[in-house]
Amino acid sequence: MSLRRQNPQLDSEGRLRHFLSIEGLGRTILTEILDTAESFAGVGSQQVKKVPLLRGKTIVNLFFEASTRTRTTFELAAKRLSADVLNINIASSAAVKGESLLDMLHNLEAMQSDLFVVRHSESGAAHFIARHVAPHVSVINAGDGRHAHPTQAMLDMFTIRRHKGDFGQLRVAIVGDIMHSRVARSQIHALTTLGTAEVRVVAPATLLPTAVEQLGVHVFHDLAEGLRDCDVVIGLRLQRERMEGALLPSEEEFFERYGLTERALAHARPDAIVMHPGPINRGVEIDSAVADGPQAVILEQVTLGIAVRMAVMSMVLGRPPGAEQGETT
Repeated sequence: MSLRRQNPQLDSEGRLRHFLSIEGLGRTILTEILDTAESFAGVGSQQVKKVPLLRGKTIVNLFFEASTRTRTTFELAAKRLSADVLNINIASSAAVKGESLLDMLHNLEAMQSDLFVVRHSESGAAHFIARHVAPHVSVINAGDGRHAHPTQAMLDMFTIRRHKGDFGQLRVAIVGDIMHSRVARSQIHALTTLGTAEVRVVAPATLLPTAVEQLGVHVFHDLAEGLRDCDVVIGLRLQRERMEGALLPSEEEFFERYGLTERALAHARPDAIVMHPGPINRGVEIDSAVADGPQAVILEQVTLGIAVRMAVMSMVLGRPPGAEQGETT
């Protein structure tokens, strides 16, 4: 059985062909992403913020769901690798006129595209696209429904590693809307794969997936207990647009019980870092005093995200010609 059949993200040599999900990838691949990102981390501080690695490659941003931070960092990452970038405005594209998704993909492939960066509101959309692209085209998942956001998770891992080093010594708490967060799922898979000593999720029962413990996390409903002695605290945005029914009495009550305030953060270790994937809802999941405080690394996450997305792009497009030959579909 080929590696491709075992994991559609890998080519026959075990290298990344697509980057769709953290789940199923081993520590070696994740560490390679982090190490490659480290090699790109200084590009942004150079006078000429470019390296020629992907010159001649064409990268298409296919964002079926609104985004600013993710799309722009992918675009910057591609341009810093010297690739040509095409941003498709889905709202005004032929898809609105009735063209099917596969027809759109095939037309873009006919323009000699090499990589599709896909963001979609439906879980599994990136996997669907990856199953139908031409053999020479790669796909990166930039967020699909409630399922996965693998590059966000990896930029979070990169930020943690830069501040804290060995994951095996760390206690990490993820706080907030776990149920609806594709970021949380990808973070949990990444943290456990990288050997984090303890991963905690802190949330009301209504915002936790069923049997979340099976992912290898410890569940807390009390914020103070959940943050106690943690090295890393990650706040999540309330995913109001993905909620069905009244899962919260009010945002005010959520902030009172689960908001990241200076008082709550005092239960974590004194040198704990505070993270958030953004966009931030101040006064809902995090207080401004914490978001703008000395322990927050939220803006650093954005900066490091460019290096991580450069790393992933270079890895999926760095396969030698013919690497896809012999793969089993």
